[in-house]
Amino acid sequence: MDQFQPGQFLNAVVYALLGIVIFMLAFLIVDKMTPYHLWNEIVKDKNVALAILIGAISLGMCIIIAAAVH
Repeated sequence: MDQFQPGQFLNAVVYALLGIVIFMLAFLIVDKMTPYHLWNEIVKDKNVALAILIGAISLGMCIIIAAAVH
């Protein structure tokens, strides 16, 4: 097993943060495209179907972002 290399760890952290930031921006765009506020609809109105849909959309976006950043 190779020794710990700080450069590789730093690369992993930078790419992880980059992926999170891109995901947050993509989620904000999806939120702005909907006619209502997603968080209020899911939390306050307890819309389970919307929560499942947004979860599926989020997973799809994360897979695409991970492939693009990798």
